[in-house]
Amino acid sequence: MVDFHRFKTDAMHIFLLLGAIWATLSFAQQGPALQPKYSVQFFHLQMENQDLRMAYRDVQPTGASNGKVVLLLHGKNFSGFYWESTIEFLAQQGYRVIAPDELGFGASSRPDIHYSFHQMAQNTRALLDHLGIQQVDVIAHSMGGMLGVRFTLMFPEMVEKLVLENPIGLEDYRKLVPYISLQQQYAAELSETNENMRDYQRSYYPGAWKPEYEAYVQDQASVLSTGEYPRDAWSSALTYQMIYEQPVVYEMGEISRPTLLIIGQDDRTVVGKNHLPTSLISVAGQYPDLGRKTHTAIKGSTLVEVPDCGHIPHIQKPEEFRNAVVTFFAAVPSSR
Repeated sequence: MVDFHRFKTDAMHIFLLLGAIWATLSFAQQGPALQPKYSVQFFHLQMENQDLRMAYRDVQPTGASNGKVVLLLHGKNFSGFYWESTIEFLAQQGYRVIAPDELGFGASSRPDIHYSFHQMAQNTRALLDHLGIQQVDVIAHSMGGMLGVRFTLMFPEMVEKLVLENPIGLEDYRKLVPYISLQQQYAAELSETNENMRDYQRSYYPGAWKPEYEAYVQDQASVLSTGEYPRDAWSSALTYQMIYEQPVVYEMGEISRPTLLIIGQDDRTVVGKNHLPTSLISVAGQYPDLGRKTHTAIKGSTLVEVPDCGHIPHIQKPEEFRNAVVTFFAAVPSSR
């Protein structure tokens, strides 16, 4: 007689083995495993009756210390991991570097809370207070740019200088992109795949994708194979809603701190771009124009335009990015 129980068990073992082999092959095609250079620590927060942890990197200077601290604020599809080469460079220049993963991102908790740039700024301030840091230079990229603007407006006394690297939010997406309900956005987030994430990240480097960029796809996609994925998808939907509903473009003129804009000229990023009406595809996300308008709005700001560069100059054009930052940080600010 056929032992159906044993047959079922053996079939399940084969199925699991094939699954493991497929996963291994799939991972191998993606490139080498992530090997972060800097470990994270955790800062405990309590918000909306939840005990949460905010991950951060705290890297001491490796060159002669200049006594200054740089705060790095990451973008929507990233964590502090993608700042590693920038951290290394700044530490060599004598800076202490703080690179948090905001709540909902990277190694931090992914709570179901009311996300806002005001609260993110408050959380970041609480982290700096915990570390005994009273003043920082801020480098903020993409969504981090919106947070950097809010942080600077809320706590100007803490910000010595502000660098905005291809920030999103230089235009009001509510006037461009049709509204998508939270449930629709959540459904879209739940359907994400490695391939989708890779295709989207390719758009950050128009025509200039390199194998080493795969690490940033792996960092973003690492949650897909974990039990945390539904919570990640929900927090991602909530932070998309935050970006859509909480514009900062109208407050750029209120920034009083010395500000540097680093703008990759090939960038055409628009949050919700796949929902743009056809008539607006060539109008929205025009970073050369957006950078110049923002430069005009922020009194006394400096604009560095990076040619042949997309959304992430610190990765795609690191030498140009670093030269701009070092020159700006070394300049003596004019009296306010």
